[in-house]
Amino acid sequence: MSSAETAQAPSPAATIDIDSSRPLSAPLVAEINALCDRLEDSEGGTTAVIRLHGTDTATQWPGAVGIDLVSRWEKALRRLEQTRSAKIVIVEGVCSGPAFEVLLTADLRIGAPGLRIDVPANDGSVWAGMSVHRLTNQFGGTRARRLVLFGAQVSAQRALETGLIDETAKDPAAVAARLAERFGRLVPAELAIRRQLVLDAGVTAFEEALGKHLAACDRTLRRSRGELAPAPR
Repeated sequence: MSSAETAQAPSPAATIDIDSSRPLSAPLVAEINALCDRLEDSEGGTTAVIRLHGTDTATQWPGAVGIDLVSRWEKALRRLEQTRSAKIVIVEGVCSGPAFEVLLTADLRIGAPGLRIDVPANDGSVWAGMSVHRLTNQFGGTRARRLVLFGAQVSAQRALETGLIDETAKDPAAVAARLAERFGRLVPAELAIRRQLVLDAGVTAFEEALGKHLAACDRTLRRSRGELAPAPR
């Protein structure tokens, strides 16, 4: 990686803590938007580290709320997903409800031993929010089908095998802190472009995607030759 593609020093990580047992509420939406505000104000130079945790207590997600609040929540998650900053989640205990939905917006997912992922349900059925779309986009229809149609409790080992979790560690917070420092040195605009290329790959024909990939490659090559100014943070 050339010096033009790194920053001199990363900004401190932006952290947030989300309990799986929390029902959907205006304060929860506000917390996600506040995190997005901080990430956007840093122009992408800050990495988000989000701790997701819970107990065995079963809850109905999203709770007794109206569709307007659900819409606001989905917009906040989409905003988080599309920020240029890297997003790391730490999963401890049970990941369900709001924690599960945030999990699917993250770039890197680190779990503690013994974690369990419970697909959120409401009134006996898997909640039909945009987590269904993200599951299918990220893992394909075959893997998503059973989770979406029937729900599931996914162990740490199974989460690793399916890609819901990228790695496990005895001290996931320490791993996340090291990665946040590393990711804070990346060029946010380039990270965002590569994230979008990955997301588009499953729904874009090769011929249609080729131009975008070539443009990204050309930009990198030109910068390495000193023909472009360093990417803005």
